[in-house]
Amino acid sequence: MVDKTVITLTAINELRYNRWAVAKCLVIAPKKVAEATWQHEAQQWDHLQHLKIVSVLGSVTKRVRALNTPADIWVINRENVPWLVDYYRNTWPFDMVVLDESSSFKNSRSQRFRALKLVLPRITRLVELTGTPAPNGLEDLWAQIYLLDSGARLGKTLTSFREAFFTQDYSYPGQPYRTYSPQAEAEERVKSLIADICVSMKAEDYLTLPEYIEDVVPVQLDAKARKAYDTMERDMLLQVDPETVVTAGTAAVLNGKLLQLCSGAMYDENKNVVPIHDCKIEAFMEVVEQLHGEHALVFYWFQHEQERLLAALQSSGLRVAVYKGDAEAEAWNCGDIDLLLAHPASCGYGLNLQRGGHHMIWFGYPNWALEIYQQANKRLHRQGQKFPVIAHHLVVQGGMDEVVLEALHDKGDAQDAIMQALQVKIEKYRGGKKHAKK
Repeated sequence: MVDKTVITLTAINELRYNRWAVAKCLVIAPKKVAEATWQHEAQQWDHLQHLKIVSVLGSVTKRVRALNTPADIWVINRENVPWLVDYYRNTWPFDMVVLDESSSFKNSRSQRFRALKLVLPRITRLVELTGTPAPNGLEDLWAQIYLLDSGARLGKTLTSFREAFFTQDYSYPGQPYRTYSPQAEAEERVKSLIADICVSMKAEDYLTLPEYIEDVVPVQLDAKARKAYDTMERDMLLQVDPETVVTAGTAAVLNGKLLQLCSGAMYDENKNVVPIHDCKIEAFMEVVEQLHGEHALVFYWFQHEQERLLAALQSSGLRVAVYKGDAEAEAWNCGDIDLLLAHPASCGYGLNLQRGGHHMIWFGYPNWALEIYQQANKRLHRQGQKFPVIAHHLVVQGGMDEVVLEALHDKGDAQDAIMQALQVKIEKYRGGKKHAKK
């Protein structure tokens, strides 16, 4: 399946190099997406590999350095849009802007919306991407459309939009805030007005999709986390006896520890949890946010992953449960659970969860348990599922996540593939160590 990111990159490439229609393109995205997703997608396609994409993230110094780095596309997280507008002011250089997940600009009172509104006259092309343009109702469209046409279609202000398409609710005269209900045929009128600048596609209408779709979400470790991961990986691998071939038992231990490092925490020798980083947790929360209320089955592998996920979701307002048996399965299938956390080995053969949702999030991965992995995927991808099943894989770039997922995808001897990968890493570190002594 070709997703919206690849389509947009192809359009940018066409406009920049074949038509000379744009000079500098800015992509505004969630933080974890800004770190790696656009770069990762470009590298997967031959016709896009020449594009240079720079992430504008980190401290002010790092951001300024990134902005002054020659590139085709600069990617910044949405929280830094007010800073970016203030930094350039009247010298705003980006003639094309892409809003990845434009529904995050649906609030016309937010700082990010107000900042972007200031530089609209200097933007000649603005593209908005979202799978949920109006997650909370028709009102969410006004701000997003305003950024496209400066109010030409739905009105110059939110108030005028409400007056034209809504009726104020007076059911609760004492309530401290106003609510509005769409007028009759308001949705059809709005769709008609914006039809010339918006394209809405339903997969079942336009694409022949597989029933099972994978969404690989690249997770980029920050500098501190990357240093910790690389150090621990090197130290653990160098502990293996140089004269001993890596055995299944040794490989399982090493692989398990490196997978824990990818998720952000490890068990010490006393079984205490040692936190290392929150990069994967942050990516997970952004995926949950982008689901906009769609239910998801979340797979973890280590107990501390479950505990850390529960802690991160504590103030989310979502209905979260851990799968323990029939009670949770029934509640999930009835729609009473937003996020169901499950160990893939505990909800395998024969369990029907397809009525509760069609999204899966793989936070942690089994060592080389291909059968467990496949059976877990079948909890939603089975007879009776009415929608394409989407599996979101959180994958730490340059980490053991990549090795394990590649082995599981190959559907061959996953154990042998992981053992070989570990052997290569061990030889690399030993070679580097010997070289350093010379």
